[in-house]
Amino acid sequence: MAGDPGVFGPRSVTWQMHSDPMMWIAGVRALYLQALHPRAVRGVFQNSDFRRDAWGRLMRTAHFVGTLSYGTTDAAEQAGATVRRIHRRLSATDPATGERYGIDEPDLLLWVHCAEVDSYLHVLRRSGYPVSDAQADAYVHEQRESARLVGLDPAGVPGSRATLAAYFARVRPELALTPEAREVDDFLRRPPAPAPLVPARALLWHRVARLAYGALPAYAHELYGRPAPPPATVTRRLRATGHLLRAIPPTVRWQLPPRHILRAVARLGPGARPAPYKLRRSAAILDGQEAPQGELRG
Repeated sequence: MAGDPGVFGPRSVTWQMHSDPMMWIAGVRALYLQALHPRAVRGVFQNSDFRRDAWGRLMRTAHFVGTLSYGTTDAAEQAGATVRRIHRRLSATDPATGERYGIDEPDLLLWVHCAEVDSYLHVLRRSGYPVSDAQADAYVHEQRESARLVGLDPAGVPGSRATLAAYFARVRPELALTPEAREVDDFLRRPPAPAPLVPARALLWHRVARLAYGALPAYAHELYGRPAPPPATVTRRLRATGHLLRAIPPTVRWQLPPRHILRAVARLGPGARPAPYKLRRSAAILDGQEAPQGELRG
């Protein structure tokens, strides 16, 4: 297989997982979770017009994740350098203390990273994507490379489900429902849309936001102050949605912008096509022995 495999490559868990359509719902869950960190969400609101550019922000995040997952090594490194350069220029002010702080503080970058990784892994597994426990640990380990690209020291980033859970337990007391978090919640529940798209918003987006919110941990529901359906109901809905979206042929789904996967397959050959069965095939091997750097074998 010729060509640059990129930062992760076709043998990684990341390569397989990030091709799944449930990543979009996972991304919305990540936004809900990230907004509960007062300093992090304040940095977003003080440096951008969230309501006017929320869709652009979501698409830029998707493009960044796609570049890191499927782009060349050089493209991933350049994307990371761009993000680090932008973050270095931005800061926010704590209205209670007047403290000025950079939004590239390691603690803030780590929160954003962990909220994303946890959301991607949680939603995909809960919706029926075949990720074994060993592969889930491998995925968290692999994502330390994404953390490096945004400016974190990988040594200080959770590399397993256990260390990720311990991180959330430690950070939990810092989370709160701020006015900015309320705005994020309001936006995600009722995003502005042109009049012709209002019916589609009610029919489609409402379901996406409801699923993403329902998939949050119980403490997040408590902070937002809105109930969620029983966990079994959320799981059933996630599985039904996953089954429906995965029925759409991948080559059709991958035609949507920014088409990172199609470019990666063109670069590396048809054997690089991501597919759930590749994780199923390797699950027994991974569950039986440790996989260095989360790499799939076989």
